[in-house]
Amino acid sequence: MDIRDNWDIEIIPGAEITHAPAEIIPKLASMAREKGAEIIVVHGETLVEPVIEGTNWSAVNCPDVDVLAHPGLITREEAEIARENDITLEISARRGHSLGNGHVVQTALEIGANLVVNTDTHAPGDLIDYEMASKIAMGAGLPRKMLSNVLIDNPQRILRNKGII
Repeated sequence: MDIRDNWDIEIIPGAEITHAPAEIIPKLASMAREKGAEIIVVHGETLVEPVIEGTNWSAVNCPDVDVLAHPGLITREEAEIARENDITLEISARRGHSLGNGHVVQTALEIGANLVVNTDTHAPGDLIDYEMASKIAMGAGLPRKMLSNVLIDNPQRILRNKGII
């Protein structure tokens, strides 16, 4: 049985490193990649959970990381390193995690870091469509003219870089 028998969703193996000591993020990301994860996401320093300080820093400095999810009050320096290391920052659709979206978007726009909208889906009801993703991105301060870049181009770039498409 294939998920596409019921939903129009393509499954891509991935891993999210969550609430791990910052110093072992590179080791965990490498292990996940070795085990077949094509996309590696690190659970960033969201405003609503007690994430270990230094998680964002460790993630943006790790070559195996593709996306830093809900990075909260990410610093300008961390965003610059993310840009240099081609690590994409998340605009989160998830309640709570989305509280830092405005800061993330503003910081990314100032230094030219890549952004994507992500749902952080825990259940089918968390999935969103393009229209809702657009509203979340613009509500966080993303200019309308950048929607296609954030909602289409950047996700496709990640997939192309990993040889998925």
